[in-house]
Amino acid sequence: MSTAGRRIGSTVLALAAAITLLSNCSAKVAGTAGPLGQLDPGSAGGIPVNSGASGPRPNVPDATLAVADSDHGEMDRLALNTLSDVDDYWKEQLPKVFGRQFKPASKLTSYDSAGPNLRVCGGREDTAGVVNAFYCDLDNSVSWDRGELLPGLVQSFGPLAVTMVLAHEMGHAVQSQLGPLSGVDNATPSIVLEQQADCYAGAFMRAVAEDKAKHFQMSTGDGLNTVLATTFFVRDQPGHSFKGQSAHGNAFDRVFAFQTGFTDGPKRCAQIDVAEINARITETAFRDDTDAAQNGNVPITTGNLQRMGRTLDQVFGRTGGKPTLSTDKPAPCSDAKATTPTAYCPATDTVSMDLASLKIIGTHTKKGKGIGDFAAFGEVASRYVLSVQKSNNLPLDDANTGLRTACLVGYWGAAMKKGVDDLSLAAGDLDEAVAELLTTNSLIAADVNGKAAASGFSRVEAFRIGFLQGASTCMQKFD
Repeated sequence: MSTAGRRIGSTVLALAAAITLLSNCSAKVAGTAGPLGQLDPGSAGGIPVNSGASGPRPNVPDATLAVADSDHGEMDRLALNTLSDVDDYWKEQLPKVFGRQFKPASKLTSYDSAGPNLRVCGGREDTAGVVNAFYCDLDNSVSWDRGELLPGLVQSFGPLAVTMVLAHEMGHAVQSQLGPLSGVDNATPSIVLEQQADCYAGAFMRAVAEDKAKHFQMSTGDGLNTVLATTFFVRDQPGHSFKGQSAHGNAFDRVFAFQTGFTDGPKRCAQIDVAEINARITETAFRDDTDAAQNGNVPITTGNLQRMGRTLDQVFGRTGGKPTLSTDKPAPCSDAKATTPTAYCPATDTVSMDLASLKIIGTHTKKGKGIGDFAAFGEVASRYVLSVQKSNNLPLDDANTGLRTACLVGYWGAAMKKGVDDLSLAAGDLDEAVAELLTTNSLIAADVNGKAAASGFSRVEAFRIGFLQGASTCMQKFD
């Protein structure tokens, strides 16, 4: 948040449900950054999608940074190695990009949120019960909770989740040192500060992906997707406003900021300002008390699936394709493989749905496999838009089909902002889209046979392109 003389980056332990992530295979190859929006189904920000080890490098000496109140355990080693690599990155990039020398954090403090209270941030902040990590510009310090926050991140998403979170906090240090060069001051809204910090973290994580970090490595397949999925863990909870005093952004917006830094680099991060935020931020409040009580979700029922089908008919009526929707088990299909929990058969122009399986996906619980209603509806929409593509003589199983499908589902999502047939986009829906797009077998970004686009990074961006630019862009961009 931003108050007079203090800037703290906050990382809230918001969601404990882990997401099953992607797995890809190819050789690790360096790439060239390209502007966000120039997509290749086999690359992530210009780097070919690859598999391989992601996380701490083996047999590398640990960093020797000084830290207060450490227990010298694994969480603190992970944190200190991260901060050492981040320091190395900014020592090179700040002079190169901004003509300024970088000053590492003056004080590092590890604490246990369930342990004795410490006073940090120049004595202004307590640590007892604070499940958080934060930067303080009063004394150029970084503090983190080794007791709950860092272990929770590692358990749900692996060690690189900690790396991303602390890279974000050091993004605030970069802001503090750049000041006007990053366009910030004590009056800058929290959402601008946090989106810039996400962007700076993305710039650093690209260096990790390019094998330029001493202590960490990251594949652009499952490794990068894990990092992206972490945004679902540390996002603002549904119903928050981006104009709030401590707003960070929903997962959809935080992923965009991260991807911007990953593809375009630190200079672009410094250009994120109030005008840009007002133009692109999607974080919204709940419509009413009923919507809030349901956390923005509606039940996955036959009736609601039928209503959703009518929205698809209305949204895509002029673009061709109006398949039959059926909740019966899919009949044998002569020209496509069966996918679950919903499938499209080109020969019969039919979308079949498994109601029980869709209910599991559409009902989010902390310990369950569900994501939320938009994930379930989005998967059905993905099979519907295959019919739209078929009617426009587009291939249903080529390299671009998955991204084109995600793009068209994004277009449908944007149309739902105003509501169609009493269904409308709710707070949290776009985050559910991000979560689904980063799953192993994402249908929202899959071809007719269920083969998903290789890059989760590109899947999310394709969805966003459809959401912001419309169906015609989807058809032209991914032809």
